[in-house]
Amino acid sequence: MKARNGLILALGLQALLLMLAGTVQAFDYPETGDFARGSKIWADNCSRCHNIRSASELRDDQWLTTSFHMRVRAGLTGQETRDVLTFLQRSNVPLKKIVADTPSTASTGRSGEAIYKETCIACHGADGKGAFPGVPDFTRKDGRLSKSDAELLKNVSNGVQSPGSPMAMPPKGGNLELTETDVRNVISYLRQQFGQ
Repeated sequence: MKARNGLILALGLQALLLMLAGTVQAFDYPETGDFARGSKIWADNCSRCHNIRSASELRDDQWLTTSFHMRVRAGLTGQETRDVLTFLQRSNVPLKKIVADTPSTASTGRSGEAIYKETCIACHGADGKGAFPGVPDFTRKDGRLSKSDAELLKNVSNGVQSPGSPMAMPPKGGNLELTETDVRNVISYLRQQFGQ
C-alpha cells in the first residue's frame, strides 16, 4: 500500500513539474456551448432526476466535473454536454456581480422581440405557452403577465423558481449582458405579444 501511494505521489509531482516546465499544458475548459439549447436539454433530460433548485449549489468547476460525469449516464453527446454546462454556469452568477457589471439604464440596443427570440424562446416557446412543463404560460389571463411590471422586472432580473417548474429561471434568463432597459423592453414585448 505504501509503495502504491508513493508511486501515485511521484507521478503527481512529475506531472506538476512538467506542467510548470511548460511541457504539459494545464487543463483547458471545454468550448462554450449554447445556453438556449442547454436549457432545453436540461429540461428534457436532466430535470427528470434533478430538480434544480439553484445553479449556485455547485461552483463552475464542480459543474464541469459533474456535467461530464453525468454525460455517460444521460446518454448526451459532447456538444449537448457543453450546452448544458454553459446553461448551468451562466445560471450560476451571484446577483451582486450582475448588478455591479451592468449599467442600470443603458441598453444593448436590441428590441424586446429580438431579446425574447435570442434568450427567452428556448424555455418560453414562440407562442409564449412554455416549451416544457412548469414554464409559465404567458397567454393565461391569471398567469405571469397579470403581475405588475415591478414584480416582473424583479423576477427576470434576479431569476425565479416557478411552482411546478423542474428548474429555476436564471437571472436575466442567463443573458448577463441585458440591462434594466433591455429587461423592460422584453416585458413590454411580452405584454404586447401575449397579454390579454
